[in-house]
Amino acid sequence: MTVRRSVVVGCGGYLPEKVLTNEELAQRLDTSDEWIRERSGITQRYIAAEGELTSDLACAAARTALDAAGITPDAVDLIVVATSTPDETFPASATVVQSKVGADNAMAFDVQAVCSGFVYALATADNFVKSGQAGTALVIGAETFSRILDWQDRGTCVLFGDGAGAIVLKAEDGQGNATDRGVLSTHLHSDGRLHDLLYVDGGPSSTGEVGFLRMEGKEVFRHAVVKMADVTVEALEANGLTASDIDWFVPHQANKRIIDGTAKKLGINGDRVVVTIDRHANTSAASIPLALWVATGDARIKQGDLVLIEALGGGMTWGSGLVRW
Repeated sequence: MTVRRSVVVGCGGYLPEKVLTNEELAQRLDTSDEWIRERSGITQRYIAAEGELTSDLACAAARTALDAAGITPDAVDLIVVATSTPDETFPASATVVQSKVGADNAMAFDVQAVCSGFVYALATADNFVKSGQAGTALVIGAETFSRILDWQDRGTCVLFGDGAGAIVLKAEDGQGNATDRGVLSTHLHSDGRLHDLLYVDGGPSSTGEVGFLRMEGKEVFRHAVVKMADVTVEALEANGLTASDIDWFVPHQANKRIIDGTAKKLGINGDRVVVTIDRHANTSAASIPLALWVATGDARIKQGDLVLIEALGGGMTWGSGLVRW
């Protein structure tokens, strides 16, 4: 049986020029490099420059992904940008990206699932490709989380950073089994009853202001390890696979202890886990595509490898995906 698959043909990323280290944060907050590293695994993060917008980061990542794919912007049918920090309330930042990169033939829109955003965007684009509504899709995760942080709250502001990552999907025929290249499956969940664990205390309809990120860290941690392990098992079982079949585990880069706990629960060795949180911090929807960019750039992830991704974010939302590179 022949099926239509969404195959990853290019990967790109972008990080702002400014690096903010733990030591620099310790000069302005009641914290230390040791305190931050022990609780999160983070040593530094990148911060967007004044006037540098989420769409600017997204465009830079998109261009590197298109270059890697050898695809011109006019060949793109669909742009999906996952972000919780859009340039404006509307229009969608994806339409700004469309204009700036010259993808004039593409439909473009944003999706918002916080740190799970890239998994949601990938699932959305994959379904457009599978249905025949798009042949080439640009999927981007981009964030300027530094703009919604309370820089006096040491429990949250030390955890996040800015950045963008992107992949290019292209329709190709497969045989309908786990040996196919491309997105094998995606699995999405949400539970709005857990809203208060991770949210921003503002918005156009509530306060009329952007607001700041608020988080119950211990509760998020507790839910994260369980839900992310469960949703990755769901992806493996849906494809008749086990953890031993996975070449690379690329989790959302929220916290090194969460990453280690999830990998251990799944039985995946640490040498098969892509970790970038130490350098990038938590870049929300950008974290998975940035990690993919790093791991393809250093040739860890190669064509034919089976890649497992997963994330959990505010909402709460969580999801996973299996991709044969």
